[in-house]
Amino acid sequence: MHADSPSMADLAAFAQVARHQGFRQAARASGQSASALSEALRRLEQQLGIRLLERTTRSVTPTAAGALLLTRLGPALDEVSSALDVLNDLRDSPRGTLRLNVPVIAARFFLQPMVDQFLRAYPQIRVELVVDNNFVDVVASGCDAGIRYGERLEQDMIAIPIGPRTQRFAVAGAASYLAQRGVPMHPRDLLQHACLLGKFLSGAIPPWEFERDGQKVSVEPDGPLIVTPTAADLAVSMAVAGHGLVYLFEEWLQPYIDAGQLQPVLEDWAMPFPGPFLYYAGRRHLPAPLRAFIDFVQANFAPLPQLSHSAE
Repeated sequence: MHADSPSMADLAAFAQVARHQGFRQAARASGQSASALSEALRRLEQQLGIRLLERTTRSVTPTAAGALLLTRLGPALDEVSSALDVLNDLRDSPRGTLRLNVPVIAARFFLQPMVDQFLRAYPQIRVELVVDNNFVDVVASGCDAGIRYGERLEQDMIAIPIGPRTQRFAVAGAASYLAQRGVPMHPRDLLQHACLLGKFLSGAIPPWEFERDGQKVSVEPDGPLIVTPTAADLAVSMAVAGHGLVYLFEEWLQPYIDAGQLQPVLEDWAMPFPGPFLYYAGRRHLPAPLRAFIDFVQANFAPLPQLSHSAE
């Protein structure tokens, strides 16, 4: 490489910062210091003679030039990473970082025992979890794999079952709320109730969906609180405090129901839906940490039929 050409390390530092949209986040992911990454960026921009990132106190975003470079650079860096990862086949135990993009429900419930036992089995692998309920391009986001529910996957993606194979949403409210407002007997009754709603980052508020004896009902209730999925605990707390009804994964609400803090309603309308999948790009070399995780999960964690406590 020519003396004035950017180093691979500086280019990789740029990709890390651009992908994570921040120096601190990139520092955590890469194990380098934020100041070292900042210095690498300064050096790279000076060598190339063009600004690659717009920095403000709140965010770091690629300029048009930076976005263009990242688009071309990403696959090349992945190829270098894959080339080095081949050496893992010669080791007794694989090493490296496994990056997973997962929804809140996975991180909260079924992933914990898997990650616990995996880290014990592979002490030289580090697991980085990005908790994100939005469907993302795992390759473009710098992650090795993702966990998601029934979305349509790109053609070159492979999906394997992970966690419970069937789950249900449940509706519950505090006894004080139900005593004051009454108990809904049909999903349409929810239109007359205070409901604590969830919203995707896209701004969409998903309807509450129900099914009984083959009849499906979808309602769009209203209420005093709207939260994004990462703040679902707040909605549950507000339901416990008597502010309204909450609609959430059954296993999330079950401990509050068991403790008597919430009472389930419309139980015979709870709609089952297929469980999540681990998905990853099928047309590229599988990094050793991901290959080890897939094999470990399939060998040690048969897909669970259902997580619910009250599925009968």
